[in-house]
Amino acid sequence: MEPLLVVLSGLPMTLLITVASFAIGAVLGIPMALGLRTGIAPIRWIVRLIVDLLRGIPMIVWLFLLKFGLSTPAFRITALEAAIVGLGLISAGYLADIYRGGLQAVSKGQYEAAAALGIPGTVSFFGVIVPQAARIVSPSIATYLIGLLKNSSIASTIAVAEMVFMAQGYARQNINSVAGVLPYAIAGVLYIVLSIPVAMLSRKLDANLRKAVI
Repeated sequence: MEPLLVVLSGLPMTLLITVASFAIGAVLGIPMALGLRTGIAPIRWIVRLIVDLLRGIPMIVWLFLLKFGLSTPAFRITALEAAIVGLGLISAGYLADIYRGGLQAVSKGQYEAAAALGIPGTVSFFGVIVPQAARIVSPSIATYLIGLLKNSSIASTIAVAEMVFMAQGYARQNINSVAGVLPYAIAGVLYIVLSIPVAMLSRKLDANLRKAVI
């Protein structure tokens, strides 16, 4: 019972990191996705470079750069802030590409049909194209969110007291018994339990979007 309570004490932090960083990525990913699709080549190249950097550098490197590279006597960033900002920026890179793929997957005929009906560009984009793109990308977004939930454990490397960090602390105090392994097993089960509702919600949302679009 004790290891379960110890790991559960890190659950709120795990959820905070996951939700906050996903929210940052979901919002920042929108202008980045539009930048990837713009006809202005220099902007498209710059945004592509940013996305590739965010995705190409390992998460743990970003967290260490933010936590230890940006801290100065005049400006200090906490471990939690570094985790949320770092994972949020990385999420923006991944979600931008997901958004871009969804917009690109919508048939060009939809754009042409909206133009033929005299629907203004902005209205047709948000009223016709975006709903179809949302249906296409919703499974990918849910999959990424589940992965982000698990990747939040990387925050333990900069001493954020989420579930894996708490499991490590308990294991260090019980290195000569099964109790040293048990907290990790509990953390693994909790990640699975937390992932199931996201997967179920994704399937329900996908079904509703299909009905709405079709």
